[in-house]
Amino acid sequence: MTQAIVFYVLSAFILGFAVLVITAKNTVHSVLFLVANFLFVAALYVLLGAQFLAVIQVLVYAGGIVVLYLFVVMLVNLKRPPEQHSDPHRRTRFGLAISLAVLLELVGIGYLEYGGRPLPPPPAQALSPQNVEQVGYALYADYLIPFEVASMLLLVAMIGAIVLAKREL
Repeated sequence: MTQAIVFYVLSAFILGFAVLVITAKNTVHSVLFLVANFLFVAALYVLLGAQFLAVIQVLVYAGGIVVLYLFVVMLVNLKRPPEQHSDPHRRTRFGLAISLAVLLELVGIGYLEYGGRPLPPPPAQALSPQNVEQVGYALYADYLIPFEVASMLLLVAMIGAIVLAKREL
């Protein structure tokens, strides 16, 4: 009963901070709400008995990724006026075509890998917090395609931030 109450309280905080991330007017405050959200997700992992994931959540997301977000927020001048003209060298149709091709490729890879089946279930034996080898094997063998899709999304976001920060290419 106590676990259920703690779970619902943590879930309410996670949802509340997620709404604050989206609705905050100041981008730095939005990133700080994101840090709080990541910390509450880590607390939820501890409650569920996944201490390894909780530590990774704090180190990777609340530490590294949020520092990257803050760096991008400070790098991109959000107070500058919008561009008055469009760049004549910008190739919008070409960019959309390449984006569509990459999306179709990812869908094709997912279809060839899983063939319309759902993702494989987790291993039958429970992963203990001390057994990092099983976590790594499950991540890089069973869930390789979702892991690579997530890394591609992060790469696209980083390239987008660099393009936004740089005025002249």
